Formats: sequence, C-alpha cells, structure tokens
Amino acid sequence: MKKILFAIKEYEYLAKKLLVCADFEQGILEVSQFTDGERYQRIISVIENRDVVLVGGTVSDEATLELYDLASSLVSYGANSLTLVIPYFGYSTMERAVLSGEIVTAKTRARLLSSIPKSNRGNKVLLFDLHSEGIQYYFEHDLYPVHVYCKSIIMAVARQYGGDNFVMASTDAGRAKWVESLANDLGVNAAFILKRRLKGDHTEVSAINADVAGKTVVIYDDMIRSGGSIINAAKTYKEAGAADIFVITTHGLFVNDGINKLRNSGLIKKLICTDSHANTSLFSDDDFVEIKSLAQLICEAI
Repeated sequence: MKKILFAIKEYEYLAKKLLVCADFEQGILEVSQFTDGERYQRIISVIENRDVVLVGGTVSDEATLELYDLASSLVSYGANSLTLVIPYFGYSTMERAVLSGEIVTAKTRARLLSSIPKSNRGNKVLLFDLHSEGIQYYFEHDLYPVHVYCKSIIMAVARQYGGDNFVMASTDAGRAKWVESLANDLGVNAAFILKRRLKGDHTEVSAINADVAGKTVVIYDDMIRSGGSIINAAKTYKEAGAADIFVITTHGLFVNDGINKLRNSGLIKKLICTDSHANTSLFSDDDFVEIKSLAQLICEAI
C-alpha cells in the first residue's frame, strides 16, 4: 500500500512536488479557523494502519503547533508509522545558552515534537542542513532524528555557476568547516574571512585566507535571514579582486526585504537557494533568484 502524504498549510507547495517525484497517496484534510482565530483541523483520509508522511517546517510558532497537532492526531487515529519531514527547522539562533538564564528554544521545540505519541512502527524526523549539527541530538524518546545533508544540490549548483576556475567561500571562519568540506569534494580552493572584534558587535576584516583575485567566488551559507552578513562578505571578496560572485544557501528566509538588499548591493550576480522555507515561493518569478527543489532529495531519504 502507498504511503499517504500530508502537509501543513504553509508547506502544501512542497507536498505537491513530492507527489510528482514519488508514488504517494495525497492525504486529505479539512482546515479552517474559528472567529477567534483558533484553528480547526479534521483528517478526512482513512489513516489507520497506514504509513504516514507529514511535511512541515517550523517557520513560526503557529506552524510548529499546527505540525505538532496534526502529527499527534495522525498517530492517535492509527497511523502505522510516522515520518516527519521538516525541511527548515527554525529556532536555530537559540541552539545554546550563552548568558545565564537564556532559554534554548531549539531544545524546547525538539522536546515538544519528541512528545508526539509513538506510532506502531515508530516515528522518524528528517532534518535538512541544520544550522548546528548538535540540534538533532535534542530530539529524544521515540522520535528518531535523521540529519539529511543537501551537499549534492549545493555542489551541482556550485559547478554550474562556478565554471572551471572558482573559489568556494564562506561568510566567516564560523562556516569554514562546511565550506572546506564542499571545496574538497569539488576539488577547488576554499576561502574564508578572518575578522577581529573591536567592540560589542563591531568587527573588522583582518585577512582573507585565499587568493580570489580575478576568480569567480561562490559563497555558501546554510541560512540567509536579511542578507547583511552575505553583503559584507561579498564586499570583502570584491575588494580583494573577485570577479563574479554567486551566493548559494539552503535556507532562504529573506526577511526585512532581504532579497532586494542583496540585489541592490550590486555585488552578487545570482542567488540560488532551495525551497526549504515557505518564503522562497514568493520569489519563484524573480530573475535574480534561482530555486532548487528539495523534493527529489526528500523522496530519496524517505
């Protein structure tokens, strides 16, 4: 029997792509809101003894609770197994405490999802290019986490736009490990920016570790919010003599008019991202942005 596929409202766009790349049955829901804003959900499809896949990113607290409510109910109504697909796991900014008393939201949200009742054959969650690899270990009890790397997509895009002579670059030394791994697999040099903290949040560039003069530079960062760090990095590489600059990210949030800030900087030739975040659907017709789908990778992982 086919697996049955459901999605929270904000991820219906990705569920449609999954239905094309794999032989799922589409799960039917009824969703509406009461006048006070309370959400109403009803599972129309019969899911007893079915293997269920549920797609939803934690792009907001509302989306997280919608995902939790639906997942819990799918199990309660008899799902044989449950696979959660979370293309973008939010809350990664607070993945650890720095100051006394800080709440580690990534851990509390992982604990919430870990409290979903266990299905007959168990529950699994697929997580994609986590901002910190330690986040997967916050999931506990009967929810088995799988960290899926999007390296194959990133490498293909880097080769497509980098050509024969490019440098794989990061925004700063904090992302250097990821970028070095990509560069090694691609057989190219890696570059990252060394910064010196001056005071508070103010830093200055002290050095670039690689020669980028006259070369295409492909900057990779796992997540772009408003684009400020990308613009600063692109400016540094351009001042060091870089030719064309392309930017690749897995998770494109693009808040606070981030796309236009990146475009209007005049530093970046093209921005490529996956469709892991619901916001990327807003830029499907934008010539500056190219969106690569996670659908095939998700189907393979399932």
